[in-house]
Amino acid sequence: MNKRKLLEKLKNSQKNVRFGDFVILIEAFEFRQIRSQSSHNIYAHPGIPEIVNIQNYKGQVKPYQVKQFLSLVETYNLRLESE
Repeated sequence: MNKRKLLEKLKNSQKNVRFGDFVILIEAFEFRQIRSQSSHNIYAHPGIPEIVNIQNYKGQVKPYQVKQFLSLVETYNLRLESE
């Protein structure tokens, strides 16, 4: 799925988000995986102090984790890498 379309979809609904698609989107915002512990994957961005913690739960991301990520994008005015 196109990254911009996925971002718009997530702004409308944080449910039923495929884990793989979400990882691609996070990395498009220049977050990089720094650690993986059991089912948790931790991502960091060089320009912000917060981290993103996501879980692969039955092939999907939990809605509250999508919401937290979108909040970081808005708070720090992050932009997608060029596609």
